[in-house]
Amino acid sequence: MLTRKQQELLLFIHERMKESGIPPSFDEMKDALDLASKSGIHRLITALEERGFIRRLPNRARALEVIKLPEAYTPSLQPRRGFSPSVIEGSLGKPQPAPAPAKPAPVAANESNSVPVPVMGRIAAGVPISAIQNNTHEISVPAEMLSGGDHYALEVKGDSMIDAGILDGDTVIIRNTASATPGDIVVALVDDEEATLKRFRRKGASIALEAANPAYETRIFAADRVKVQGKLVGLIRRYH
Repeated sequence: MLTRKQQELLLFIHERMKESGIPPSFDEMKDALDLASKSGIHRLITALEERGFIRRLPNRARALEVIKLPEAYTPSLQPRRGFSPSVIEGSLGKPQPAPAPAKPAPVAANESNSVPVPVMGRIAAGVPISAIQNNTHEISVPAEMLSGGDHYALEVKGDSMIDAGILDGDTVIIRNTASATPGDIVVALVDDEEATLKRFRRKGASIALEAANPAYETRIFAADRVKVQGKLVGLIRRYH
């Protein structure tokens, strides 16, 4: 049996997922339940997970899956499946359009030797902003640009990587991986809330996210605050 607050939070998450396909942020949950701090939300999430009502998906920002609802609440639930990395689209708490249904990426090239790759939204090549999941559409990528494993694409927003040849408006192709070698350009997720495109470095026990533009400073974090979400393998640019 759920407490009133636990049930309120579960239904709030469920309704938000139905509306936008995206779980609410902890700040949004805190405001919706009129709690003083996010620590109360953490406790409620843990209680719901222990009781089998929700599942937290590892290595993704704001990744919650509602497994079931209280018996008095009857609408059926369809679990979300498939690969959906944590990426950028807008500021924290900003209402988002419902994402297009996810389509599985084929493993073989088509007749024109290109492979459809899902575009998962925008990534900040600048100051990190809120990380969410948002599969918007697909693009065709030359098969030779891809190596083994899952890939996804991100539209670049910002100019912090211009000296690496990555411009605002470019589309970067990312191989899904949780590891990186110093010097790699990666999608880095900070504190499970912010994602950014930066060069990966190590500074002793810390991780440095290095811009390729002297106007931006290198940001240094404790290693447990940063998760690698993928590594840059290619870039597509349109000329107008």
